[in-house]
Amino acid sequence: MDIRLGNGFDVHAFGPGDHVVLCGVKVPHGQGLVGHSDADVALHTIADAIYGALAQGDIGQHFPPSDPQWKGAASDIFLRHAVSLATQMGFGISNVDCTLICESPKIGPHATAMRENLARIMGLDVERISVKATTSERLGFTGRGEGIACLATAALVKP
Repeated sequence: MDIRLGNGFDVHAFGPGDHVVLCGVKVPHGQGLVGHSDADVALHTIADAIYGALAQGDIGQHFPPSDPQWKGAASDIFLRHAVSLATQMGFGISNVDCTLICESPKIGPHATAMRENLARIMGLDVERISVKATTSERLGFTGRGEGIACLATAALVKP
């Protein structure tokens, strides 16, 4: 049995807008997130965790931000690609653990919807997906409310 772990980390700054997209879920907020695609920091981080477990680079190598075709793209495209690559390489995704780091918006009221959406995108049981949040105790850029950071771990298994 081949068991692999991958970690992902990403950050996006707040900018103009009235919502953020996290785990593919639209969350009302006084600002949006800035990025080349839809700036879904969670989906980017989870995709990177899968790419890392596969030793297949990172999201920027598969979907270069310099390529205009990804401008404004829905980030589920990136996660679906990572999951498909894992399948092609003979791996199943055992579980994903995702931690959003921000002072706001509050993640708890949306965590179930986020887990359900990730399960749908990845073709997994919702019990295999964790979405949680923490603050940085008002320290650093997340503590000052300048953006959102995300950390994710993915476990992949090949029988």
